[in-house]
Amino acid sequence: MSNADRRNKIPAAPTFTTGGNLLSNVAPPTELPNFVTTVPTAAASAPNNPEVPQVVPVTVPVPVSEASQDVETKKLFQVSPESPEKFSPAIPLSKGEPTLPIRSPEDSLTTLSPESLPESISESDKLGDVMPGSGILTWMKGAVSTGGIFQRVAEKAKSSVDSMITTLDPQMKEYLRSGGDLCIVVASDKEVKVSPVREAFQSVFGKATVIGYAAHSDVTAAQPVGYAAAYAAAKQRIAYIRSVHSELTNNVPVLAVEGFIQETVTDRWYEMSLLVLSQPSLGIELQMQSQATPVPGAAVAAARAASEGYAHALTGFSVTIGSIMATNLQVPHTQWQEASTGVSRREILLFAARSLAGSYKKLLAVAAES
Repeated sequence: MSNADRRNKIPAAPTFTTGGNLLSNVAPPTELPNFVTTVPTAAASAPNNPEVPQVVPVTVPVPVSEASQDVETKKLFQVSPESPEKFSPAIPLSKGEPTLPIRSPEDSLTTLSPESLPESISESDKLGDVMPGSGILTWMKGAVSTGGIFQRVAEKAKSSVDSMITTLDPQMKEYLRSGGDLCIVVASDKEVKVSPVREAFQSVFGKATVIGYAAHSDVTAAQPVGYAAAYAAAKQRIAYIRSVHSELTNNVPVLAVEGFIQETVTDRWYEMSLLVLSQPSLGIELQMQSQATPVPGAAVAAARAASEGYAHALTGFSVTIGSIMATNLQVPHTQWQEASTGVSRREILLFAARSLAGSYKKLLAVAAES
């Protein structure tokens, strides 16, 4: 087959009818916006020609010089005398020194320069006015000078360190809180008496030195009965301490702890302790009675039976209630209160000594003021 025959067999291009083709139904594209600043010649020559698109001329702003713009800006934002209530953001003419706009009582707009500030205003106040937020400097200065927040932070940190040390080693509490201007002498070398007194005075005064010396009473019974016998025994112990330890002056307070029993009502006996603090130089003598622990009447009867023919039977018994109660409860004689009521003797003495220390501190304050 020749090339001419092949060309003749190529199908002809398809023809589209006006009404059956989908593309013929699509509307022509809309005109795009034109940003041409000048009008085309064709549009100018044939404004009424529908085939030539009409172009709307666009006005382009003409650049203005800086001098003329500055003048126009001043005119725009200038405050006229007729309208003083309008705010003027215009830059002041005196650009060399800063000025602070303020309102006068007559509501007129004025300026205040640093040289015109009152002399009563301090430099820190000027700094706080010029630099917002600089009041923190004044706050820090006041905190340091008055010993306010920084002192409390330091005390809190020291207290935390001391608590950690005493938790790891409870015996360090006595070392950390010993010292200061206060020294208390306890008329006893028993730890069950010295330890609560030390803790009480150190908690009230912060720091205090508390030491104990052995002391006894030869003029009263081993187990005093009644408040009067207990007070006489405590006074005897204090006198013994001062007579043996001549280095103790009258300015050193001496504290005695004396346990006694008392019948409040018929056949109702209670054991308690009397604390007496004496400081002759200030004429101070304080007495404090501790919490009471009930004692069975059978234990008192046994102590009375064992004290027949005792030389100090008028002031009490020859056998202590603690020894009888400890034997019946099968506990050490220093733990019978806890075994009987659940409260140890150390806790009982601690609360009484703390009350005594608080009263003593108030008397010292009164003596210092007078």
